[in-house]
Amino acid sequence: MRDPYDVLGVAKSASPADIKKAYRQLAKKFHPDRNKDDAKAKERFSEINSAYEIVGDETKKAQFDKGEIGPDGKPRFTGFEGFGGGAGPGGFSRGWRTGGGAPGGDQHFEFHFGNEAPGGGRAGFDPSDLFADLFSGGGRRRAGPQPTRGDDVAATATVPLETVAHGGSARVILPSGRTLEVKIPAGVDDGQQIRLRGQGQPGSMGAEPGDAIVTVKVAPHPYFKIDGRDLRLELPVTVYEAALGARVETPTLDGKVELTIPPHSNGGRVLRLRGKGLPASEGKIAGDLYVSLKIMLPETSSDALDARMREWRDADRYDPRAKMS
Repeated sequence: MRDPYDVLGVAKSASPADIKKAYRQLAKKFHPDRNKDDAKAKERFSEINSAYEIVGDETKKAQFDKGEIGPDGKPRFTGFEGFGGGAGPGGFSRGWRTGGGAPGGDQHFEFHFGNEAPGGGRAGFDPSDLFADLFSGGGRRRAGPQPTRGDDVAATATVPLETVAHGGSARVILPSGRTLEVKIPAGVDDGQQIRLRGQGQPGSMGAEPGDAIVTVKVAPHPYFKIDGRDLRLELPVTVYEAALGARVETPTLDGKVELTIPPHSNGGRVLRLRGKGLPASEGKIAGDLYVSLKIMLPETSSDALDARMREWRDADRYDPRAKMS
């Protein structure tokens, strides 16, 4: 796998914000939904996500920078160094040489550690301890790599408000490029996370895979705004409906219902429809729908309307801003 910094096109010294910005730009450019006929874009998208899993995570980035893990996120195991010439740890020379012997006879092998004390004695190091570890059947052995559970991956499911109200499903694309259908329960909160067991990165050496953590985001609605479990709606009404009162249809998440507008209602007056907000879920009660009246004039002016307004002004003049003076 390529160096994750090269994949994202950022320097090793880049800030987390710059790394995140580069990732978002590339992920948007190579997203499979925008490149349906380009197989290479899918591979590039997967590579970009894998790179961001390393350098976008503070812990993994530090491990990668230190050489503890590779670009695939797996640990790097450093084996025993060879017994070449030169001084090793502790100031001893790790090497070996063959000694004399008659032609055709036994060769003599001598291990030289260069730590002999003056007079030919040992300087506090017994090489037999080292070779007992390395070569004896009953000696201590280095522990090999252990099975490791796969990493969790993150994804986002953007759902319409109607799905939040009634439940449904949503399609999500994992960092690997794989697509999943996720069940969305009714009453889910914006920002709530759903865990999909076993849908993350595969584990090493047969260990269990990680999970996919899906964050639910509620898409903006053209009419309703979310306020906790409540919904808010701005409802346009005519001047005569506000002045005389009326029964008008108003939208809800369950379809249209009739709303009674009391006579002499000012613009901005709020009426409540109980239980017409978001449904109850996990100990939370259902919300209400708050309807704010918005008085609207006709979109096109007319002489008749202008004449009525002048007649009303001259016959019954009033000052709605009197309390502000």
